[in-house]
Amino acid sequence: MPKITKRVVDATEPDPARKVMVWDSDLKGFGLRVTPAGVKSYVVAYRTAHGRSREFTIGKHGSPWSPDTAREKARAVLHDISAGADPLEAKAEARTAMTVKELADLYLADGPAEKPNKKPASWATDRSNLTRHAVPLLGKKPIKGVTSADISRLQADVAAGKTAADVKTGFRGRARVRGGKGIASRVVASLGAAFTFAMARGLVDRNPARGVKLLKGEKKERFLTEGEVAALADALNTMETTRELHERFAAAIRLLMLTGCRKGEILGLQWNWIDYERGLIRFPDSKTGAKATPLPAPAADILKGLKREKGTPYVLPAIRGEVTRPLVGLQKAWEDVRERATAMAREKAGEADDAPDLTDVRLHDLRHSFASFAVADGATLYLVGKVLGHAQAATTERYAHLRDDPLKAVADRTARRIAEAMKGKGDPST
Repeated sequence: MPKITKRVVDATEPDPARKVMVWDSDLKGFGLRVTPAGVKSYVVAYRTAHGRSREFTIGKHGSPWSPDTAREKARAVLHDISAGADPLEAKAEARTAMTVKELADLYLADGPAEKPNKKPASWATDRSNLTRHAVPLLGKKPIKGVTSADISRLQADVAAGKTAADVKTGFRGRARVRGGKGIASRVVASLGAAFTFAMARGLVDRNPARGVKLLKGEKKERFLTEGEVAALADALNTMETTRELHERFAAAIRLLMLTGCRKGEILGLQWNWIDYERGLIRFPDSKTGAKATPLPAPAADILKGLKREKGTPYVLPAIRGEVTRPLVGLQKAWEDVRERATAMAREKAGEADDAPDLTDVRLHDLRHSFASFAVADGATLYLVGKVLGHAQAATTERYAHLRDDPLKAVADRTARRIAEAMKGKGDPST
């Protein structure tokens, strides 16, 4: 009984009548199996706790298994066996165990019934995070075998853009799947929620996402200047006049600029939610629940100028297809508008270096800009939060730094008056 080496493996010939077994002289239970067809594999022979003889296959000879790597694996397997484990049983369980994809499907199907207060939009986000990021990377892995290291690697891969894709979602629809740190951390959060669900059902006894340090996404808040607002307005007017932009897209962008509402709130806006008399939009549901949002007069004028389509409750129904659905395609229209606004502003500025560049402005930045104008005009963060519908004051704190401008203006005016008085130029009667 020789020690299994590469020379021994190469020298062992198959027997057409039966399998050939060569057992290692140094490690009991470790052996080489050669089938009549000549396939050479490394194995571990052992007995279960009940005395049953079993044979566990490590793998075929060749990369990655050599006599040395197979021997190390055999030592680890034999160590587990001595502790009462049965590697063949564990292997069988792994083949039939629920995978990450199956968990994602179960969580998305049954989760809403168990979490009735979770918003449909949040479930839509979970669905996108799981099906477009987590499943492509970890979908085939059994959930019991997922480790915190796997979750950390998943986050790094999503951040690096390994799951980025351009996905066709229908006859005209498409979804641009992007990576980045922000998306990566949200994918981990969604997968962690799915594992919490699995723990509650007794499918796993731990959550591998717990304790994984989340990446911090880059802050992308962008605030428009008055000049940039004017540039956008010029582009909207021009493109609407030349019919390069449908009036519903133009109205949606103007409403976002004038109300500070979220994109989904404007696109899903229904006529019976509008209260012109009190100057309010009464949203029955939103990201933060039911709310009443102020309807400024300029925004009301835009709404009154829109044609009310028959057969739909939506203020901005779909342009093509069923009008019973809300408007789609706003992102593409917005990209066209901001590019036109930049081009027109540069043409108007000529050789000037301070021409507005709006190519980096997102639709959500219109909401940020509404808040920035309000704060700059002296509005308190409390009132700004109320207008925007923030559920927590901490959310509005992102605009706190914008108070510096109006505060500095007050300080400048006051200091100038005191300075004049110090010079003896003040009015002695005041």
